[in-house]
Amino acid sequence: MKLLLTSGGVTNPSIQSALVQLLGKPIGDANALCVPTATYGHPMCTPGTAWRFVAGRSPSPMVDLGWKSMGLLELTALPTIGAQRWVPWVREADVLLVDGGDATYLCHWMRESGLADLLPSLPDLVWVGVSAGSMVMTPRIGADFVEWPSAPDDRTLGIVDFSIFPHLDAFPENTLADAERWAADLGVPAYAIDEQTAIKVVDGSVEVVSEGQWTKFG
Repeated sequence: MKLLLTSGGVTNPSIQSALVQLLGKPIGDANALCVPTATYGHPMCTPGTAWRFVAGRSPSPMVDLGWKSMGLLELTALPTIGAQRWVPWVREADVLLVDGGDATYLCHWMRESGLADLLPSLPDLVWVGVSAGSMVMTPRIGADFVEWPSAPDDRTLGIVDFSIFPHLDAFPENTLADAERWAADLGVPAYAIDEQTAIKVVDGSVEVVSEGQWTKFG
């Protein structure tokens, strides 16, 4: 699987160019599924948050980029409808667009639904994450980012071997000093990235794509 891990979505030409490279085709020729599930695990998100993402009215450019087709993949529904229905939907998609919220909640439903087990068999699929939709791919998110009360700890999928501190300087509590304290407790390499930065991962090769600010720790 190919990853484009963002803080704020496809916010500039450099990140959009990286997305097109991963797709291997123009955005207008690609079939997408959007995943709003993570929003429901975060206390600051509402039904309106999920709707804005799905409707392409989110501040994080994703759904509104001009895709050939767009569908909604709600992970909490998948265990009740059977893999024979939803697995073909994912296999036919070129890209999954995964919104933010709480990464531990998203991780839980990726495992419960079976999506986490399916992903390794989809080497051509592109995963584009926003915030928690990116953090879910890391080994740990740090206790400060766990908002779902039922989360057993801060561990996530560990598909990549580094952690991500998103929204650098976008909020008062997301300064570089805050990121440095957060990274010191993780025990893994980590990146702090702002809204103009993404991390591209292909076959284990990591590349930072940025028109903004970012820092690597460890």
